[in-house]
Amino acid sequence: MAQKPSIPKGTRDFSPLEMVRRNYIFDTIKSVFKMYGYMPIETPAMENLDTLLGKYGEEGDKLLFKILNSGDFLSKADKTLLETGDSGRVTGQISEKGLRYDLTVPFARFVVQHQNELTFPFKRYQIQPVWRADRPQKGRYREFFQCDVDVIGSNGLLNEVELIQIVDEVYRQLNIRVVVKLNNRKVLAGIAEIIGEPERMIDITVAIDKLEKIGLEKVNQELLEKGLSNEAVSKLQPILALSGDNESKLDALSNVLASSEAGLKGVEELKTVLGYINQLEISTPVEIDLTLARGLNYYTGAIFEVKALDVEIGSITGGGRYDDLTGIFGLKNVSGVGISFGADRIFDVMNQLDMYPKDVTASTQLLFVNFGEKEAACALKIASIMRKNGIRTEIYPDGAKMKKQMNYADK
Repeated sequence: MAQKPSIPKGTRDFSPLEMVRRNYIFDTIKSVFKMYGYMPIETPAMENLDTLLGKYGEEGDKLLFKILNSGDFLSKADKTLLETGDSGRVTGQISEKGLRYDLTVPFARFVVQHQNELTFPFKRYQIQPVWRADRPQKGRYREFFQCDVDVIGSNGLLNEVELIQIVDEVYRQLNIRVVVKLNNRKVLAGIAEIIGEPERMIDITVAIDKLEKIGLEKVNQELLEKGLSNEAVSKLQPILALSGDNESKLDALSNVLASSEAGLKGVEELKTVLGYINQLEISTPVEIDLTLARGLNYYTGAIFEVKALDVEIGSITGGGRYDDLTGIFGLKNVSGVGISFGADRIFDVMNQLDMYPKDVTASTQLLFVNFGEKEAACALKIASIMRKNGIRTEIYPDGAKMKKQMNYADK
């Protein structure tokens, strides 16, 4: 019996029509990256597990796809652990590599490994697939492309401003209406400090990052389960509920965080970035969102998320400032900031809105019908001339019946 063809859940095949559309998205994003002086790199699909583990928080580590060692991988496994079923520790013995979870940690590894060959500030873009062992659902895949742009080796907030300009230009060219949500991890650290739970910042950010997805009640429940006191959770509520325009929110935060040096520093950074943005011709709205936390542990400053306004889907771009990601690999005190465009979600948004220019899906412009051997030989020469003049040309390869060739042309 023939095997039924299938692919793993959370992955997708793409037809020629879909690939043409996806390439339009990639080419648009890439052209904007180049316009701002960013250069391309690529890193391997798999990294050593010790490169990946511990960089994404406990929840992120669980979503890493691990690769079994070659050969008899069980021979080096502790037999006692195998018998007790301790899968977590056994995995560490039978797997040394994993598929990359994002492009940022491999980028940090790349920078440290090649630091003597690079000029800083180093501006790079990278467009490659990543893998996460997540539960597949609408807009969430196990294999998906990220289009990352980062600058490393600079503390300047002009970098944050430039990234917002890139977001504005990409979505203007793709004709997608979006809003940029902006926050700062220093503000979140200040909030943790003033509610009396400074050591719980990671627990707080991981929980409130889910606010839009699971609602306030479940976020509060998760915070209590993590060990925050009822008093601390109560103090958090009015902060999460702050409303008004950006200026009002920042003024209120300055008062709320008056006793937190880190919090005030975060407010000042937000004011600086918005001050520059207000002087530029940026059509995309930029909003302070205090519930934005970005669950990844390595962020230390500004954090961004971009939401589509006309389609119900998660964020389609996100990122932030990381002050010492390269420090894990031995290169201390090198700050970077970057954002990642989620190509697969952008693809889904554009499909729903049918936003593609009409000429994007155009393929062959001229088809020579094959009337026989001599005619085909003549057509080959003419087809070459057509292609040299930029006309996309095909010759039907077989001397088939006219109806079959015309059906091919129509399709």
